[in-house]
Amino acid sequence: MSLLDKAIAAVTPPESDEARAKARAKAEAAAKSGDWLSQILQHHRQIEAAFAELKTTSDPDARRAAQKKLGLILTGHSIAEEAAIYPALAAEHQVGHAELAYQEQSAAKMEMGLLERLDPMSEDYLDKLGHIEGAVAHHMYSEEGTWFLKLAEEADAAEQALIAKRYSEAYERYMGVER
Repeated sequence: MSLLDKAIAAVTPPESDEARAKARAKAEAAAKSGDWLSQILQHHRQIEAAFAELKTTSDPDARRAAQKKLGLILTGHSIAEEAAIYPALAAEHQVGHAELAYQEQSAAKMEMGLLERLDPMSEDYLDKLGHIEGAVAHHMYSEEGTWFLKLAEEADAAEQALIAKRYSEAYERYMGVER
């Protein structure tokens, strides 16, 4: 385990599966069909599925293909949050959460880039993948458990509409979806 991996593990203590499920249920209850929070929750589920798919691969080519798929959804999702959600958090007096979220996503992107440099069938690869998955799960827990719930409750209707529009535009632009 690299020094960076150890540092990430130290600052991202794992929450229980039960705590994550409770946070997800609260966020799902707060989401409205088609709003920014429902879009994010859909992407969080896709990210979890992409991690699961990657971990079940059994040959180098399949592992690299699954890694590429995970990287695509992670990056598209993070760019959309960085463009739409984190500025909204800051505008609603959650500057510290917004700054931490940017840092966490930057670290995840860097770690995904480092993962590409490892033998996909090695133990080091699986260790790094596990650390990335843990950090991403912790990040989603923070968003779903408190940060985004507060934003969904406190931002007015016009702000909610702006956030949803900006989020979907940024995500679709990165993913190559034409309107």
